[in-house]
Amino acid sequence: MQALPFALLAIAFYIGAASWQALTLLRRAAQRPNLVRGLGIVALVFHGLVIAVVIRETGGLWLGLSPSLVMVSALVTALLMLVSLAKPVLNAAVGVFPVAAMTLVTAVAWPGGEHQEQITPGIALHIISSALAFALLAIAAVQSMLLAWQNQALRHHHISGVVQTLPPLTTMERVLFELIWAGMIMLTLAIASGFLFVDNLFAQHLVHKTVLSLAAWVIFAALLVGHHWLGWRGLKAVRWTLGGGVLLLLAYFGTKFAVEVIFS
Repeated sequence: MQALPFALLAIAFYIGAASWQALTLLRRAAQRPNLVRGLGIVALVFHGLVIAVVIRETGGLWLGLSPSLVMVSALVTALLMLVSLAKPVLNAAVGVFPVAAMTLVTAVAWPGGEHQEQITPGIALHIISSALAFALLAIAAVQSMLLAWQNQALRHHHISGVVQTLPPLTTMERVLFELIWAGMIMLTLAIASGFLFVDNLFAQHLVHKTVLSLAAWVIFAALLVGHHWLGWRGLKAVRWTLGGGVLLLLAYFGTKFAVEVIFS
């Protein structure tokens, strides 16, 4: 339970940062991106301390469902704040930070999972590229939901409130596809490294993860082709992004949930 105080502090700072950004979107508070990043960085530090404490207590590499969620959520948070320095994506903190806070609850309440003390460089490449792919495409999914909100408001001529706070629609769409392109590069690397370096792929309860990851790759690839050649954008791009995101979520965590919770 040594991780509990760090988890509570991280949750408090995550909720504080997300709340301020939500108030900014609703035009109830002034835009303070540095404040939101600052609170997010403090939360991320405590988030990292939770990971360090639990790894020390359990020993070895932490690979169960709850550990994977808490580590990937830390990466998503860090990547969001880093990307926000160059791209207008900080509004995604409204969705990302509360989810990171919820994963910390599971980390403290349910810290178990499989352990692996040594990994090869190839497996390390697979793990890192998989985590980066999920992080980028998760941010893209939140970005797409904001884009859908903005698009729907403009269709109904609601040009006040949130719409005035968000960047222009063309900027939102451009950033969305930039995130998808970056995520696709990492996802391609993750799938390729999995086939190259993971032994007995179909004997390690990884077949579902592989199939779902490939299906997500196909969806995102079709979206990029459709956007480039057919001009797909707006709500169609949102639906394809969220569809690929759901498949990727099932690929990364659905199998672990089934093995550790349903069939355990």
